[in-house]
Amino acid sequence: MRPSGPARDAAERWDITTPSAPGRLPGVRMAGFRDRGTYLDDLRIVPYPAVTLVVDFGDGLLVDDAAVREWRGSVVLGLGPGGVRVRGRAIDGLQIRLSPVVAHAVLRAAPEAGGAVVGLDDLWGRDARRTQERLRAAGTWEERFAIAEAALLRAHEAGRPVDPEVGHVWRRMVLSRGRVRVEPLAAEVGWSRKRLWSRFRSQIGLTPKRAAQLVRFDHAAHRLAAGHSAARVAAETGYADQSHLHRDVMGFAGVTPTAVAAAPWLAVDDVAWPAAPRRTSGT
Repeated sequence: MRPSGPARDAAERWDITTPSAPGRLPGVRMAGFRDRGTYLDDLRIVPYPAVTLVVDFGDGLLVDDAAVREWRGSVVLGLGPGGVRVRGRAIDGLQIRLSPVVAHAVLRAAPEAGGAVVGLDDLWGRDARRTQERLRAAGTWEERFAIAEAALLRAHEAGRPVDPEVGHVWRRMVLSRGRVRVEPLAAEVGWSRKRLWSRFRSQIGLTPKRAAQLVRFDHAAHRLAAGHSAARVAAETGYADQSHLHRDVMGFAGVTPTAVAAAPWLAVDDVAWPAAPRRTSGT
């Protein structure tokens, strides 16, 4: 089902460009956004189970209501950011979604807490400034994608990977769409629950339980945006009942399931982040 109403209007006002070929680094997806509208954008970010790197080329402003702080330029959003909005006119920027397994190596550390907003300069230093200058000077989106991918590959090669056990647990969460329990996952990798909890949180940025909840919420949010009823979504995505879904949506997105269903932030996903074949590693 296609978006309608405000969601459809949001989808139609954006020029969206994606790479013409799959990238060389599994677990990384990119999309370029350019706003054709003339009025002020004020979009609430709907949390997604990836670390998001945002490079602004226009007049965009990232607003973190929880931290009472504003950002321009290049920023990194940790998993499950709450109360973060994008605001501005003629927004022009690159979004890069990184699997948290990849983000740990690429960004040299997981954000200190899930949902944190961090300046890319704070993580990459001069490399961030040089990369952003090259991205701004590029003449096409394909050039920008190539520049960004090269920077990510260099950072990944120089970074430290997550523990194989942590990577396995994350992949199991994604494949099951968050419908997993932590204790069996710990047993699968031969760790105690306490060790898995500690290592996973330090490398991914969320506890295993919260990460699984985020993956499940994302699946539910996209089902809501596709036009399915809250009752049906709750039943089909593993929630105890509709009120359980309501609490989870409010906890992650700060709005009701009805508001998530019409969220302009999700209206462009079919174009910007089309369903991709599942991969067995790096996701």
